[in-house]
Amino acid sequence: MIEIRDLYKKFGKTEALAGINLTIQKASIYGLVGTNGAGKTTIIKHMAGVLKSDAGEILYDGEPVFENVDVKQKIGLIPDELYFPNNYSIKDMVRQYAATYENWNEERCRKLTELFKLDPNASLRSFSKGMKKQAMFALTLAKMPQYLLLDEPIDGLDPIVRKLVWKQIVDDTSERGTTVLVSSHNLRDMETICDYIGIIDNGKTVIEREIETVRDGLSKVQVAFSNENRTKGEEAIAKLDVLHRDSHGSISLLIVREDIDVIRKTLEGIPPLLLDILPLSLEEVFIYELGGQKYDFKDIL
Repeated sequence: MIEIRDLYKKFGKTEALAGINLTIQKASIYGLVGTNGAGKTTIIKHMAGVLKSDAGEILYDGEPVFENVDVKQKIGLIPDELYFPNNYSIKDMVRQYAATYENWNEERCRKLTELFKLDPNASLRSFSKGMKKQAMFALTLAKMPQYLLLDEPIDGLDPIVRKLVWKQIVDDTSERGTTVLVSSHNLRDMETICDYIGIIDNGKTVIEREIETVRDGLSKVQVAFSNENRTKGEEAIAKLDVLHRDSHGSISLLIVREDIDVIRKTLEGIPPLLLDILPLSLEEVFIYELGGQKYDFKDIL
């Protein structure tokens, strides 16, 4: 288990983290979501032991990570921005990793390099962004990490390679008990592979839930009333906790935070000409949990 408790960090006068609390269960995949600048990369750098917090703590099975070599041996990190030494090939990196990491598995690195169709002798500098990301996956997973930290891991990967990467991660979680934290803007993939979701905003935890319950209490409602019932319909809508409303002619589209039975009971008695209660996508949940239209949605979709 990874526990983050009351984590604070300032860079100059800018408060990057303002009391983050997260709990990542053992052998699970945890999706970390937020708009650009919410603090996701800063959290991951703290989790990797790269940054020291101003206050709070990060514990890996009860052990702090900062300046703890034993814990860092168990961590695999794939950052958003990759760096390889000049003119190094995968073979050169293998020599470095084999001398550094206790659980290094060279056979696994070889198999992953073949799976991704990478030339182990070619200079990594000549690789495309996507190829560099694949090489980093081969090297990182061959460390056989107990904890895996991923910052935008599929950025630059084509759909086929993305599926190969996610399969390796899911297999490691189920077969080896790897604990994974992944930060990504690709919410469709996150919805498929994650067990838990944490939403952060302005350096604070907004919500933390199991993926199966993240939509609980939120519904998308399409409703229309006849002219004679329009006033009663508006009065009924006013009784609901409406987070967002769009109207197109006589039809209103509502995002409502209520139990479905409460929505039906409130609106069906009018009665409406049209009433559809639809599930929200994970993208829509994040948008409305983060405050609706005050955000630039392209930052999170």
